[in-house]
Amino acid sequence: MNISLPATLKTFVETQVADLGYGTSSEYVRDLIRKEKDRSYLRALVLEGFVSKPTALADDAFFTELRDQIARLAEA
Repeated sequence: MNISLPATLKTFVETQVADLGYGTSSEYVRDLIRKEKDRSYLRALVLEGFVSKPTALADDAFFTELRDQIARLAEA
């Protein structure tokens, strides 16, 4: 896949590659695409949660129990 960019965007990408330590502009673009994919996935989860019915109150006790469950799983 080849992508054509105007000079201003090409300069921006080259600067980002140098400043952020990417080896190539392709690595930078791949990282942007992965981040966008993750963002889209998280957005879908948030929207799914928004339209779903609540199942439990998310209070301090809920999060304490959740941390306890995680700790038990980590010990196993």
